[in-house]
Amino acid sequence: MAYGFERTQRVVVLGGGPGGYAAALSAAQLGADVTLIERTGVGGAAVLTDVVPSKTLIATAAAAQGLNTAADLGVQFFVRANSEKAQRPEIAVNLADVNKRLLLLASEQSQDMSAALTQAGVRIISGHGRLDGTEAVIISTAPGGTDFDRIEADTVIVSVGASPRILPDATPDGERILTWTQLYGLSQVPEHIIVVGSGVTGAEFAGAYRALGSEVTLVSSRAQVLPGEDADAATVIEDVFRRSGMTVLSGARAVTAERSGETVTVTLADGTAVTGSHVLMAVGSIPNTADIGLAEAGVEMTESGHIRVNRVARSSVLNIYGVGDCSATMPLASVASMQGRTAAFHALGDAVEPFDELNVAANIFTQPEIATVGWTQADIEAGTIRGTVYKLPLEKNPRAKMMGITDGFVKIFATTTSRTVIGGVIVAPNASELIFPLALAVEHRLTVDDVARAFAIYPSLTGSITDAARALHKVD
Repeated sequence: MAYGFERTQRVVVLGGGPGGYAAALSAAQLGADVTLIERTGVGGAAVLTDVVPSKTLIATAAAAQGLNTAADLGVQFFVRANSEKAQRPEIAVNLADVNKRLLLLASEQSQDMSAALTQAGVRIISGHGRLDGTEAVIISTAPGGTDFDRIEADTVIVSVGASPRILPDATPDGERILTWTQLYGLSQVPEHIIVVGSGVTGAEFAGAYRALGSEVTLVSSRAQVLPGEDADAATVIEDVFRRSGMTVLSGARAVTAERSGETVTVTLADGTAVTGSHVLMAVGSIPNTADIGLAEAGVEMTESGHIRVNRVARSSVLNIYGVGDCSATMPLASVASMQGRTAAFHALGDAVEPFDELNVAANIFTQPEIATVGWTQADIEAGTIRGTVYKLPLEKNPRAKMMGITDGFVKIFATTTSRTVIGGVIVAPNASELIFPLALAVEHRLTVDDVARAFAIYPSLTGSITDAARALHKVD
């Protein structure tokens, strides 16, 4: 028997992305009989066509950008010509090799995850799964197929992810009109890529392809790129984009994208036509929840098709859980993993401490990166929470000066009374690493004095965190 149940609990996980993987592994470690159903490969879209390959591409772009800006630090590259005069070499990017490498890394990561599940005793089935009521799952080789197997389940954890949203008049062809999952078949750096959508995905790819050498036009339907993010951070990124030579079309809504031979034309709502060699449609995503039996099982959904879940990822049906991008929560791989573990622990009666979305650290992999955690400045200005804001430009940091960093800042939010850290924003190279001290402070309710008392290396970028915390010290 396992954990007081009369028999081993049967857990079926639909989808092997970060959430499904974490759920299956956790359930197996707790002694459950676990079956994972995945149609493309363990790791799902996050590993195979989204997070892993995109961040690998962005890392390559950052390396290319570093070579281009090395002269600012006194590092110069020259070759000797036939005339014995030094000539500056041209930096070239072999996109075919870049894409080959990133897809290989994604495949290796998927294989590592699959091996970990197998070692834990998880049964992995390749196929399409859909619910058959609340206590069974049907597995077929194709969506809605008639040739299928049926597995009984005590608990079903749905982690089917999401797919790129498609506009009716901008249908991707996989060659010139692309979603972010189709970029990795390109053999050459696009001559001129039009990126439609200035959210996280659009901004990340726009910056990456500009660093790789593409002419880039970013079509933003809002007044500023990265709408919904910290306004100061978005301003920094937009300024960096424009200085790099990127064309940013603000307040411009794309209506159609049409291909003509080797060119693509994007038509805007005001009739303006923008022509380039490729277009990336980055206009959001939709959950993969249609036609998998959720409604028939009585699972409550949002208008957008996401599964409504509570803080332990449980849906309106007691034995069905929803985790990751298909659920109505933050669309982050880290959140999906935490949800998956939480769902497995809760379903199997283990101790559960629901996570607070306010404590989740998030990152945008532009150059510089934007990392955030906790309450926002907009929340403070709206009066949602009482707080104090302190912003320290990164250019004042001695290590930043040494590294040639001129863009970015550290911003800390603290309560007005106890000076407890309630949030923060870091805009800097590797902000995804730098945000962790503030994430710890928010999670454990540290005060700015607690943060300031910790020793930061001198010189270091983290020194700006302790400096900002010290500036928020309040003398009673």
